[in-house]
Amino acid sequence: MIYDVIIVGGGASGLACALTLASSKGRGWQWAENRNYLLFDKGESDLNKAYLKNVPGLSATLGKDLIEKIKKQIQDWGGVQIIQEEVIEITNGDQGYTVKTSSGSSYSADYVVLATGFHAFGIKGLGLEVVENPKSPKPGRVMIKHKDFEALPNLFVVGTLAGISSHFTSCAGSGVEVACEILSRMAGKRIVIHDVPNV
Repeated sequence: MIYDVIIVGGGASGLACALTLASSKGRGWQWAENRNYLLFDKGESDLNKAYLKNVPGLSATLGKDLIEKIKKQIQDWGGVQIIQEEVIEITNGDQGYTVKTSSGSSYSADYVVLATGFHAFGIKGLGLEVVENPKSPKPGRVMIKHKDFEALPNLFVVGTLAGISSHFTSCAGSGVEVACEILSRMAGKRIVIHDVPNV
């Protein structure tokens, strides 16, 4: 199946990106309707081990509970398929990006968002430049070189893989930022997703 956007990684940045993309529906924007998004989540985000007490506006909560809450928000909007599978290769061709998984399945998309975290990056096929993450509090963490979150045309990197601080709000914010950029390109004009009464 062909998707508009494929997100690889189900932590703070990947989920925030998916939620923002999904929330563009139902706002009277014809270009936003009937979009299909796919998120790959292996369930290995560091957020699963977190206990969050300093997220603005959020009472103290376990990271794993927050993940489930965000997934529920995404499901409420619709349009996002979540698959628990490992992505092993991504290639770029005339028809956009092809994403291959460890089970042998292939998926295509116009845009790809990499949100796999900073522990390692082993997805083949793109020739991306992987370097040491300068904002990690621990050695041996990685990031992908990019400009304004874009590592290749229509391929974005978010969260700690983009060199963002590992704080939840920083990572989530980068996912939202990239989603707004992708939606703007789809719309052909600058788009920012705001929640307002009666929408």
